[in-house]
Amino acid sequence: MKFLHTADWHVGRKLHGYDLSTEQADALRKLEKIAIDEKVDAIVIAGDIYDRGMPSEDSVRMVNGALKKLNLEDGFPLLAISGNHDSAERLSTGSEWFEATSFYLHTKIERAAEPIEMSGVQFFLMPYFEISAAKNFLGDETLKTANQCVRRIVSLMKERFKAGFKHVLVGHFFAVGSLKSDSETPSEVGGLEAVGIDELECFDYVALGHLHQHRASKSEKIKYSGSLLKYSVSEASDQKGVYVVDTDSETIAYKPLEPLNEVRVVKGLFENLIKPENYRQIPDDDYVAVELEDRVPIIDVMNRLKKCYPRIIELKRANGRVNHENNGVRNLEKLSEMDLFKTFYKDTIGEDPDEEQCKMMELALQAVRNGGENQ
Repeated sequence: MKFLHTADWHVGRKLHGYDLSTEQADALRKLEKIAIDEKVDAIVIAGDIYDRGMPSEDSVRMVNGALKKLNLEDGFPLLAISGNHDSAERLSTGSEWFEATSFYLHTKIERAAEPIEMSGVQFFLMPYFEISAAKNFLGDETLKTANQCVRRIVSLMKERFKAGFKHVLVGHFFAVGSLKSDSETPSEVGGLEAVGIDELECFDYVALGHLHQHRASKSEKIKYSGSLLKYSVSEASDQKGVYVVDTDSETIAYKPLEPLNEVRVVKGLFENLIKPENYRQIPDDDYVAVELEDRVPIIDVMNRLKKCYPRIIELKRANGRVNHENNGVRNLEKLSEMDLFKTFYKDTIGEDPDEEQCKMMELALQAVRNGGENQ
């Protein structure tokens, strides 16, 4: 059997305020083409279909359209689980009759040990869960860690293993030894932050979601597909894509998804970054993070860079920022309110404020001290 492994679509997610729906729709079309070209027998979606528990109407429309295209029109069986970004209750709406079209969606841990048999393969769908839910399901209040819960659940799965079948686990958690990117915050990792890889060795393949880098796991058969798109600057150098797994030949191939618009990091001196021969090499629709090598203040730096890189999403000083005059970092905490104003004015405008400007600032400061009224 051959199946496609994808995860972490995060439909509805934005990148520093920029809407990514056009890029996500494009990536989903490319995913569909891979599935058709590779003639896969099924598609596995390992959680985080949405970016939030209450997705927008546009996000729901996109997901419904993609699932309908893959399942009803193209005829691919779907095996999907909820992730920690999904609302299990909302995502599962209608799942009672999904299976009539070979769309298997598990959002409750109680169904994790129920195998789905397909072309000589038993799939076990284990959605993201809180430890309290596992305690209730297993009837064991002594369970304290994710590893303990998964060990018990896997033992239930093994009781259902059939001889002569390959066994595939679909899960959404952080496996020990995996690498995170900046787009997975500690709060997103949640209660399943430490599941030992040893607990998963009984499976022929483990299709994981949750981490956004497809190289996050070094195991040969425990894989993260990675996210659909680059969702943080730290992922700028990552290749996004999907895995195509053939259980008969026991081969695993990574198929890239080339983005409609790239996420890039550009680094250099300001005067070089704004030269046409440099910035015109980058398409206007690409998302750009700038690392300035200059250490001195630059007037209106963000707006000037935005004229060259319309979709600038981040600006950092690669070497820090120093005072132009004394070539050292100032201790701003020791400056008076007026001195802070003068320092800010000179850093921004490039010259000292005149006497009239200082008087106006002093009046404004006095009004603040008086509760918003001038005396």
